[in-house]
Amino acid sequence: MIDFLKLVRYKNLIFLAFIQYVMQNMVLLPIMQVYGFSMPMNTIYFNLLVAGTLFIAGGGYVLNDYFDIKIDAINRPDKQLVGVKISRQSAMLAHQLLTGLGVICGFILAFLLHSFTLGFIFIVIPGLLWFYSASYKRQLIIGNLVVAFIASMSILIVGITQLAALQTEYGKLIFETPIPHQIYGWIGGFVFFSFLCTWMREIVKDIEDEKGDSEMECHTMPIFWGLKKTKWFLYTLIILTVSALFAANFFLIPFEGTLSLRYIVFGIVIPFAVLCYLIYHAKQIEAYRQASMLLKIIMFVGVLYAFVFYYLEAKAFGLVLFNLFIIK
Repeated sequence: MIDFLKLVRYKNLIFLAFIQYVMQNMVLLPIMQVYGFSMPMNTIYFNLLVAGTLFIAGGGYVLNDYFDIKIDAINRPDKQLVGVKISRQSAMLAHQLLTGLGVICGFILAFLLHSFTLGFIFIVIPGLLWFYSASYKRQLIIGNLVVAFIASMSILIVGITQLAALQTEYGKLIFETPIPHQIYGWIGGFVFFSFLCTWMREIVKDIEDEKGDSEMECHTMPIFWGLKKTKWFLYTLIILTVSALFAANFFLIPFEGTLSLRYIVFGIVIPFAVLCYLIYHAKQIEAYRQASMLLKIIMFVGVLYAFVFYYLEAKAFGLVLFNLFIIK
């Protein structure tokens, strides 16, 4: 059982569920409350969404290890599960069961909400995960982009589900209100941040795995471009992310005060500066693992900005924060 939990990356799944919960209750809830809605969406819909997402993600992790047996034997033999503690046949069966359950949950959700878009997403994502594990991850850039896209979709789909639920309840009139713009605007910010951070982390992981990837004739960025150019590409992505955060703070975030700016500077920009230092001086695999972990922390801090948004939204519109008190 413990080996199976490690195989599906249970810690990552817990983090994924946490992200969707935070998007639902710290971003969508206050937006809906501003327009007179006390609850963002039916609990059944949300539970189906989370279950479907986690099943498909877990199946994707299993599939990735299934195809990476030879690479993992070189890069991380001490942590290899498939082919050592879990047979290939069992791993493939686990992938099929998890993915099947995820698609079923997604289809039920799409049926209840009469949403073709949701049904389409729950078909495309498992397909992308298959092609990523079998082929894309060994190709230049496209593998990193696919993973970043899938990770960001796990956030965007919360907003899509919310709007589908509203349309089911109120019809297309809901799109004549500011609600869709507000939902996609705020959720979109988290999506963009998640996309860039995931892309960076995948590049760092490619540097970690360069030895095994090279043996299997993969065309990842550090193999094709070399380490120096890959590092410069990472610096470029970091600068792009930081620039986008400052631009969003000054031109898009409407709240008074400097709380958002201080959060961005101390919670994200300074850790990114530390990340640049780690990458610049990194020579051993352990240093890149530290950089990868730091990127996880930065992503987590970025998600936690949702609590800052909830506080500022409650303060600006007189909402009852956590159903306990009003901020003045």
